[in-house]
Amino acid sequence: MSQTHQLSGYRIYWIVWSILLIVTVGMMFLGTTALTTALILVLLAGMLLKASLIGGYFMHLRFERANLIVIVAVGILATAGILFFLIAPDGLRVLNASQSVNLHVGGGR
Repeated sequence: MSQTHQLSGYRIYWIVWSILLIVTVGMMFLGTTALTTALILVLLAGMLLKASLIGGYFMHLRFERANLIVIVAVGILATAGILFFLIAPDGLRVLNASQSVNLHVGGGR
């Protein structure tokens, strides 16, 4: 009997769910520290791991053909890119506005 058949049923879902929980809690604790470039890369890697596990096991893409996996991945990346380019200008505007307020408040001392 192969490894896939031994872990079939709900057991594999509980294992994946546990891994997702551990990674999420670890990312929450890392998020409370000062953000550095290395920490941001670790958090991004954690998000990629979580997305891969969710797509692979809960969306059942692990057992699908490569064509379907590519179609889903391209769709997700395209949606993420569109959302980023639509939201990023507002985020930069808010960041610049908050920095100018901090400069005016701090400059009066």
